[in-house]
Amino acid sequence: MPQDPMDFEWSYWVEWGRERILWLLAGHLLVSQMSRLLVEKYKPWCLMIYGMAACWLLLGIKGFAVILLHAAISFAVAQFQLSLLTWLCSLILLATLRIPAVEETKRRWYDTENEYYLLLFTVSVRCLFCTSFSLEYCWHAPSQKSSHSFPWMLAYVFYYPTFHNGPLVNFDEFRKQMGRQEAFSVKTNVIILIVGIIRIFFWWCLAELMIHLMYIHALYSSALPLESASYWALGGLALAQVLFFYVKYLVLYGVPGLLLQMDGLKPPALPCCVSLMHSFTKMWRSFDVGLHRFLVRYIYVPMGGSQSSLLGTLLSTALTFAFVSYWHGGQSYLWYWGALNWLGVIVENGTKRILSISLIQDLI
Repeated sequence: MPQDPMDFEWSYWVEWGRERILWLLAGHLLVSQMSRLLVEKYKPWCLMIYGMAACWLLLGIKGFAVILLHAAISFAVAQFQLSLLTWLCSLILLATLRIPAVEETKRRWYDTENEYYLLLFTVSVRCLFCTSFSLEYCWHAPSQKSSHSFPWMLAYVFYYPTFHNGPLVNFDEFRKQMGRQEAFSVKTNVIILIVGIIRIFFWWCLAELMIHLMYIHALYSSALPLESASYWALGGLALAQVLFFYVKYLVLYGVPGLLLQMDGLKPPALPCCVSLMHSFTKMWRSFDVGLHRFLVRYIYVPMGGSQSSLLGTLLSTALTFAFVSYWHGGQSYLWYWGALNWLGVIVENGTKRILSISLIQDLI
């Protein structure tokens, strides 16, 4: 039975995974386990060299140069130790991805659109990693700068399991865990690997069944069936869509998460099932945990967060969602999506504040 071709993201990453990425991830696993077994002290640098070689092989020398240039510019700007300047640099680097002339130049580097999109997705995710490193560099004392050197930035930026699509791991967590030396057990790692592969294979089979049998994306991409459907049918279609999105990211984040575990790191928690969520706030906290930690640590809390005034909370939340919309591409529908999510979070938090008033609690 033919599959639903309308979900670009799933088809794209499955195709790349089968062709090259899974093989490169297997290579990373081999290098990681050998370095943990033989040269634990030099594991970060072994993985850095492998990640750079994998990037060169997959994206070519020009793609590799673009990512290296982004890292070098971010590191140079971080030397001023000004968070605002670091953020300005990050936003400008993201903006360069959407300049038509630059886009056309990068397209000419490759034979197919898929290769160009791989570079685009990779650089977008690397921008977040560069931002995390640079802000941590700004916030740490001079005595701690040895653990925030340019080689450590390269080890972080070119760490291959999270290279193309995440999940996002903040630099302070990565540095702390990667620098930790601990007992290595081949037997334990083999068990973790086998159990992890079985779980991911089950999720992949479930996603493939959904995309071959349900045709969710083909239905919502056509106006005619949507106009003739009842409200109950539309609600069921929306639920099916978000459930597929959930299963898809169990696979897309499950594979790198398993490799993080094999490297002795603690990956961000996998997405929580959307059927268990009843609020915007929980959705943002527990679906993409790595992105949530990034947004809270580098935008929401520095802008005042929940500890500031009502206006300050509204502003910090608005800036957080504005960045999410901009990073995802900045198209008009993304701004609407971000605004609706911001409104949902504000209404929920406002309701909680009202319900926490003792008089209201007594009435309830």
